[in-house]
Amino acid sequence: MSNYSHLANAHPGFIENLYKQFTDAPDSVDQSWRDFFLGFDYATENANGEVATNGAALPTTGSGEVDWEHVEKELRVFALIKAYRVRGHMDAAIDPINEFDDPDAVLNLSDFGLSDADLDVPFRAAQQLFLPTSTLREIIQQLNKVYLGSIGYEFDHIFQRDKRRWLRTRIENTEPQNAFNLSLEEKRHILTRLNDAVGFEDFLKVKYNAQKRFGLEGGEAAIVGIDAIINEAAVEGVEEVVIGMAHRGRLNVLANIMGKSYESIFQEFEGFTPENAKGDGDVKYHMGYSSIIKTQSDKEVNVKLAPNPSHLEAVGPVVEGFARAKADMLYGNDYDKILPILIHGDAAVAGQGVVFETAQMSELTAYKTGGTIHFIINNQIGFTTDYKDARSSIYASGVASVVQAPVFHVNGDDPEAVLFVSKLAVEYRNEFNSDVFIDMLCFRKHGHNEGDDPGYTQPGMYQRVKKHPDVREVYTERLVARKDVEEKMARELAEEFKEQLQTIHSRVKNHDDLTYRYQEPEMAWRALNRDHWEEKYFAESPETGVPEKEIKRILKHLVTLPKNFKPVKKVNRLYKGYQKSIDEDKLDWALGELTAYATLLEDGHNVRMSGQDVRRGTFSHRHAILNAENGEGFYNRLDGLSEEQGKMLIYNSHLSEFAVLGFEYGYSTASPDNLVIWEAQFGDFANGAMTVFDQFISSGESKWSRMSGLTVLLPHGYEGQGPEHSSARLERFLQLCAQYNMIVTNVTLPANFFHLLRRQLAWDFRKPLIVMSPKSGLRHPMAVSPVADFVTGTRFQEVLDDPTVSARGNKKVKRLLLCSGKVYFDLAQEKEKNQRDDVAIVRLEQLFPLPVDQLQKIIKRYGDAEVVWVQEESRNSGAWTYISDQFQFNEALGLHLTLKYVGRKPTASPATGYKPVHEQEQRELIEQAFA
Repeated sequence: MSNYSHLANAHPGFIENLYKQFTDAPDSVDQSWRDFFLGFDYATENANGEVATNGAALPTTGSGEVDWEHVEKELRVFALIKAYRVRGHMDAAIDPINEFDDPDAVLNLSDFGLSDADLDVPFRAAQQLFLPTSTLREIIQQLNKVYLGSIGYEFDHIFQRDKRRWLRTRIENTEPQNAFNLSLEEKRHILTRLNDAVGFEDFLKVKYNAQKRFGLEGGEAAIVGIDAIINEAAVEGVEEVVIGMAHRGRLNVLANIMGKSYESIFQEFEGFTPENAKGDGDVKYHMGYSSIIKTQSDKEVNVKLAPNPSHLEAVGPVVEGFARAKADMLYGNDYDKILPILIHGDAAVAGQGVVFETAQMSELTAYKTGGTIHFIINNQIGFTTDYKDARSSIYASGVASVVQAPVFHVNGDDPEAVLFVSKLAVEYRNEFNSDVFIDMLCFRKHGHNEGDDPGYTQPGMYQRVKKHPDVREVYTERLVARKDVEEKMARELAEEFKEQLQTIHSRVKNHDDLTYRYQEPEMAWRALNRDHWEEKYFAESPETGVPEKEIKRILKHLVTLPKNFKPVKKVNRLYKGYQKSIDEDKLDWALGELTAYATLLEDGHNVRMSGQDVRRGTFSHRHAILNAENGEGFYNRLDGLSEEQGKMLIYNSHLSEFAVLGFEYGYSTASPDNLVIWEAQFGDFANGAMTVFDQFISSGESKWSRMSGLTVLLPHGYEGQGPEHSSARLERFLQLCAQYNMIVTNVTLPANFFHLLRRQLAWDFRKPLIVMSPKSGLRHPMAVSPVADFVTGTRFQEVLDDPTVSARGNKKVKRLLLCSGKVYFDLAQEKEKNQRDDVAIVRLEQLFPLPVDQLQKIIKRYGDAEVVWVQEESRNSGAWTYISDQFQFNEALGLHLTLKYVGRKPTASPATGYKPVHEQEQRELIEQAFA
């Protein structure tokens, strides 16, 4: 029964007493009863929520008394209407091939204490459906038309009453039996769009039958829907649309939505490789595209399709990040100007966890984009897996309930219904700036790819699919039957399009894309240097120092609290520590980091950082945001530097790595002039986001010519915290490195970190930066820098020589210890303790690209000294494999040395979980380094 079954089962005497109670005190009755009395003019509610009862509206008997038995029947009809609204989607005709086994909606008259004898009785409950008083028969007819047609509306899970009422008003005021009030011109536009979609797939099937294309056959009405979304969005004031989708149907979207020329697509099928191609490229059904579309309302809309790997839903957060960056920079945070659309497959949207992570972002201040339209192309199968094995939820769109988004389930064989829900989705999104889902049930004409035979695994389903006509044929028959078009005209339209494609195919020679006018943020990308493969760009970092006067002014700002702000008491002790560091000219990590951000802000850049607990910092070092002692308000320490400064945007994220990292990557690709940072709570938390590292960050530029300056901070270091919180898996990132695709560092000094961050925006190109950031090093007495290391003329040091070895003392050195990161401090303390002048300790602050020239000079300086690599990670982890390979085989380095290894033995787990064992291992490797 529905949420209102108690209404249908109420006794007349109970209703009478309740109405009297309602008359005396409207707010004293349950909201459902209040709705009932208001819904039948038994009471009215003004704009202020004040209720006035209207006893005259109650039905009466022949003797003039209130007919409470009829009121009871009205209640039963009211409950029936509510049931259609709540569960009608379960009985709606949304499946074109009758594959979906939906549960019974329980809408029989007997379920509500009604019978055939009531069918011709008039009920005022009809007013709920915007009808005059009507018979039960007429009410049911209207309910069936609205709720049991080609659209199943699912929105009762939404808590906000205004959203539900808004939806009901628009849904129940439509006329699905009259083609949703579409004009003849709109119907013909639908036919044209279907002709483009079906004709394109048919043509590729004939010409390139042996090639994979992951066609849209069976789901071509998606083109009608996406086209309608963009057209309606333009009417609503949207200026830019960003689309993310997997491979199925991508070529069709590129051609028939994005406007990518058929010539270009045919060239890709013919194996054409552009002469000016950079990097490795990608398959045609993964590529992105940008264009300007002129809509039916004669408005121009910038439309972008994000490139996406085969990790189907990984692009979702990337699109959201890209859209948020554009909203921040270009549209003044007016989310009505930019619209993200995510096109999902049914198996992926139900099965991949990143969908849930991304959905949870939709209402968060750090990540909201004003609502996303999710369009599910529901093939009712995932590769060879039946939908019943692909999810536990009834629908593929189950995640929508998490964020209380409405879902419009729609039959893919009814393009008019698809168009209607697409427009409705845009209206809802722009009205409430909330997510909305369209679940278009259709089918997949072929197997997972065109060479796959689904008959092995779904023989019954594919017998039905083979007999099923395409949606263009279905819709043409409907139009002809309604005399909206002539059959001859429809056939000619199809033939003309086929001839057009044939003509283009016959003369495929040159790439002939539409001219694209770049927006301001994209012009910044075009101004960047893309010819940077030579090592000269990495031989030495550019100067990134700042005038001493400016550094001191910033430091003073960082340790000064506003007079009208009272922080929690512990902050006073922190500030005393900061001041002591400045007075002693020993700036710690926090001051070095915040100073870097401050100088970038002063240069007019924005700095955006998100991650778990980043405002304070996992290890309580950053304190970029201070909370007021009374819990009301906060103070951003990087605000108020100057009137012209950029914005410091720092957000604590929800407990997600995959989606948050994807979001920040997307943000960085739209934001080349700003520093974008993701910080993991611990370095090993990157494990949950490796798809983004592998498929986007490390390879995006090579595959798609998409630069990113994203900075990733991964706390790393062996301090006895066990297997999970010791290693950021440095070895994995070094394994991903090639062709100068990204930067990997393990920095030990605050000043060097300062320069590293500033270098990200000083270069005339962008590269992702992976930082093995410190934990104990945040407060280590040796991890400090003087102001002199921050000032004009200074730069990032890729290699740090031993500061204790004088110019002449190098001749005493018999052993050269090369290391990176925290282990340096242990080695340096051991050297000082035992006065080992015969040992030099050199730090590699940047591991990739390897600073070849600087390493050569260092090794040459120490002559015949034995070279040893020291690391605290296990032998099968850390930088050892990478470094030893470089020393042996890197021709540019030219050393051909076989390094000696000092470190932990190979282990299956990154680190021991026993503190005494950790301490013993650490002592042994330090002793071995000096042995």
